[in-house]
Amino acid sequence: MNNSEVQINIADVKMTEYSHGSGCGCKISPAVLDVMLQSDIPPMVDESLLVGNSTRDDAAVYDLGNGTAIISTTDFFMPIVDDPYTFGRIAATNAISDIYAMGGKPIMAIAIFGWPLDKLPAEVGQLVIEGGRQACKDAGMSLAGGHSIDAPEPIFGLAVTGTVASNQVKQNSTAKAGNKLYLTKPLGVGILSTAQKKKLIKDEHAHLAPDSMCQLNSIGEKLAQLDCVTALTDVTGFGLGGHLREVCEGSGLHAVINYSKLPLLPHVMEYLNQGCSPGGAQRNFDSYGEHISAMTPTQQSIVCDPQTSGGLLIAVDENDELSFHAVIEAAGLSLEAIGYLTEKNPDAESQAMIQIHE
Repeated sequence: MNNSEVQINIADVKMTEYSHGSGCGCKISPAVLDVMLQSDIPPMVDESLLVGNSTRDDAAVYDLGNGTAIISTTDFFMPIVDDPYTFGRIAATNAISDIYAMGGKPIMAIAIFGWPLDKLPAEVGQLVIEGGRQACKDAGMSLAGGHSIDAPEPIFGLAVTGTVASNQVKQNSTAKAGNKLYLTKPLGVGILSTAQKKKLIKDEHAHLAPDSMCQLNSIGEKLAQLDCVTALTDVTGFGLGGHLREVCEGSGLHAVINYSKLPLLPHVMEYLNQGCSPGGAQRNFDSYGEHISAMTPTQQSIVCDPQTSGGLLIAVDENDELSFHAVIEAAGLSLEAIGYLTEKNPDAESQAMIQIHE
């Protein structure tokens, strides 16, 4: 069938009906990914490669030798919302976030686009790309090109290039004991998105998750300039628990999370009580739950909820927080610490890496 023969009213298209997964919940689980990434090929030694894949960081960073480093990342997924334009905007915002999570400034993007030509007209695909173009414009850069394929399900995302001062690169593996932990966006995107897919979400709540997912993490560029910010990452498909685990493993630390301090999107508990925890939350728990202390089912659903275009998880020196709070407040954010990092206790080998306190 020629794509021009696909007869669908664009206004009736619901993007989530054309995919088996959604957003960052499409991610391959950490345990399975570990198997896939095993290699017998010795890694190349390149002193200019400041950040590779050894610490599971958000992007690769390459030192140009002139005080500037290039950041390179890619991210793409299947629809998490029904509206094509909003899907494109969210997917692009999510991809750009990895640049901000390294403390960088995005400068250029190219699109990754897969489209079921036998199911959806090209005009719907145009709306997806337009949403991505808008997110790039919001970030102050061009969508400069891309590559497309005929695919069984819609896929969209970006490969993004950014820059950062070589001495201001932020990683997920450089946190220090005693650092306080902050999160710039509330949790619950996976739960609200599941409610949307199950057609349970109320009309007046439908905007909550998309509004959060379309918010750029641009504050990361300013946080890179602060010495008190010791580590930075974004919380996406592996959930808060998974990305905090990466911080702990990379930094050789343990963490304490004050569950009552975790920010949640409005009405998350209402839909969680209706059974709207996504399958990705259970897959996340199956992959890293052994590293977290005992949780109630509700706590598990929140801590392991896969986020799409989630917020930045920030480790901050508790003795030098004034500059951090000044930047946060200037950005219109009001944040409260959700926990802190500690040294490993050598006398407590059975202690979980991440302790959940009420």
